[in-house]
Order: sequence, then C-alpha cells, then structure tokens
Amino acid sequence: MPLPLPDKPSIAVLPFVSLSSDPEQEYFADGIVEEITMALAHFRWLFVIARNSSFAYKGRVVDVKQVGRELGVRYVLEGSVRKAGNRIRIAGQLIDAETGTHLWADRFEGPIEDMFDLQDNLTSSVIGAIAPRLQREEIKRARRKPPENLDAYDHYLRGLAKSRWSNNANTEALQLFCKATELDPRLACGYAMAAWCYTRRKANGWIIDPAKEIAEATRLARKAVELGTNDPVALSVGGYALAFIAHEFDDAAAFVDRALADNPNFAQAWATSAWLRVWRGEPGLALEHSARAVRLSPLDPPMYYDAQGAMAYAHFLAGRYDAASSCAESALRGQTSFLLVTCIAAASNALAGRRERAQRSLLQALECNPDLRANLGNLAPFRRADDFAIFEKGLCQAGLPEKHGVGPP
Repeated sequence: MPLPLPDKPSIAVLPFVSLSSDPEQEYFADGIVEEITMALAHFRWLFVIARNSSFAYKGRVVDVKQVGRELGVRYVLEGSVRKAGNRIRIAGQLIDAETGTHLWADRFEGPIEDMFDLQDNLTSSVIGAIAPRLQREEIKRARRKPPENLDAYDHYLRGLAKSRWSNNANTEALQLFCKATELDPRLACGYAMAAWCYTRRKANGWIIDPAKEIAEATRLARKAVELGTNDPVALSVGGYALAFIAHEFDDAAAFVDRALADNPNFAQAWATSAWLRVWRGEPGLALEHSARAVRLSPLDPPMYYDAQGAMAYAHFLAGRYDAASSCAESALRGQTSFLLVTCIAAASNALAGRRERAQRSLLQALECNPDLRANLGNLAPFRRADDFAIFEKGLCQAGLPEKHGVGPP
C-alpha cells in the first residue's frame, strides 16, 4: 500500500551504481550517497528518507514511480560513479516520482588522489545544484493549488517566488509570509522571510514609515531566531535582518555562523553572511563567503546577483575600485533598480576616476530614491565610521550634494 506523502517536499537518494569492477569504487559510491543524504537532511524544509531504507534498493533495477509509492516520497535522486584513469566521474539525476519526469541531470568529476576531499567537493556540488531545483519545483506546485487549499507552507513558498523583485511584489511576499505565520505561529522561516522583506524595502529605498517598519522587522527577526534554533533559514535570514535593520552586528554574526555550522551546503546562508561581513567591515570574509555561495549554487541567477553585490562592496572597502565597479555592474544586470548596488557602482566609479559612469549610476540611484542624500546614513549600515566616510566621499564625487553631519546611525 502506498505511503502518504509528507506535508513538505520529500526525497530519497538511491544507491549510486558503480560502473567499475573495483570494490573500492563501490565503497566510494556508497559513501557519496551517505554524504548526500546527510547533507540534504540539514535542509529543514525537506523530508529525507534514511540511508538504510534507500539502500534496500541496492543492486536492483527499480521503477522510480514504485520507489516513490513504497517510500512515500515525491522526488528520487539516482546516479552512477565511474573511474576513468586518475579521475572519478559522478552522474546524477533528479526525478519526480509521481510523473517520472526528469527535473535535473548533471555530472561532476575530479582527481582521485584524495578520495575524501573529492567526496566532500562532489557532495557540495550535487547539493548546490539540486536543493534550489527542489525548491523551485515546490514553488511551482504551490502556485498550481487553488487559493482555498493553501496551507502555511504553501503561502511561504508563494512568498519566496515574489520576495526578490519589485516593490509591489515585495509587499505581496510580505503578506504571504505573514499569512504563513498566522496559519502556523511556529514557522520560524516565515518570520525570517517576513523580516527579509523589510530588508529589501530598506535596501531599495522603499520604506515609508522608518520607525514603524524597523520596529516590526526587528520583532520578526527576533521571533525567527528564537523559534528557529535549528533552522538555517531562520538563523541566517533573521540574523542578517538584525544587523541590517537593527544594527545588532555581534548577535547577527552568531546566528549566521550557527546557520553555516548547521548546514555548510546552504548557499543562501553564505550569501547572507557575505553581506553581513560587509557591514561589519570584514571585506576578506565577504569575498570568501560570496564565492562560496556562487560555487554552491552556480545556476541560480538571484543568488549570483546578490553575491556580486556583496563582492562589489567588499572590493570597495578594500580600495579596489575597478573590481568593485565591475562586480556592481554584473549585479545590476539582473537587478537594475537595486539601490544599494547602484550606490556602490556610483561611488566606486567615481573613486576610480570614471566620472561619467559614476554620474549615470548616481542618477539611477536618485530615480530609485530622490531623498537619497537625507537617507544615506540609514541606507548602508557600516559598523566602521571610516567605511561610511569613504562611501559618502565616493557618492559626493559622483555628484551627490555634500551635507555635513551625515553619518552612520
């Protein structure tokens, strides 16, 4: 009799087929599956079948639809391992067990010299590829549901689809996240993403009532980290909001670091951490964490643009204005009206001596927020006064009127 599907996305990682007669390669294939299973289990929004149950299918030709029914899962990951010379190649494919549709397929390879490092690298590559894909599939599924049948998690998923873009979409996302927490008052990630909507409002100059919105964002972020002690989304996003909105930099770092320790394969947490390191004045760490985010999720455009924005600020703080402007321009290709990034494009181009480009970027920033001069001190929450001073200097050289007494709050 088929098992009922859990109330969240579910997956089984089947034993990978070893395409070699070498017993060592079979052990390696089993190790890869165990690592992938454990890494997926760190995503709290996933239901992951235990390794022992999945390995009941080892050595058998399987029908993934039957596997889905017998294990009660919506998705199945299967693959193979092959040794070729001094390299090992892993092929994987993600399948919708209800329909048999192939959702994703890719292959990864590396030198065999250090098997354990290779295993770690391959595992993070697979996780970085399939976790965003799973979430996108779940968002599509939630969108197809009639509104009257939506539960808390469906509202959360619909909110994720809207939270990165326009002001109106961001407002819709905030309403969806708030509805999710109303339906499930212990949904930590819902509170975190509601707080995230306020960070987007601040970063894009959309805030209408600063005192009220900052207070509400802070409340939501604190609720997220309080409830989500083991939830990397709640810890990383809620923690970041505490830094960006409430300027609680040390607490924010503790929460984000806990999220990364709990799930080191969570690309969003690395991108969030990169921005946090910018505001804390740690450009080296910001660059390192941005690169890690992109490496873990190389095919996710919003992730790439966010990481490029953090890299722009990191290079700027390190005095590399050419690199900063290049990263800012890359970020703006996907988010043309991202006020924070438009500002760093203006400041870095100005300090690099490209006044015409700087002026164009500043005009774009002023289109996003005509009151930029008055709001500058609240826009970019640099912890170090010197970082804010050079940021302000760059914008003034781009053409922003000078105003004495403006500084970080």
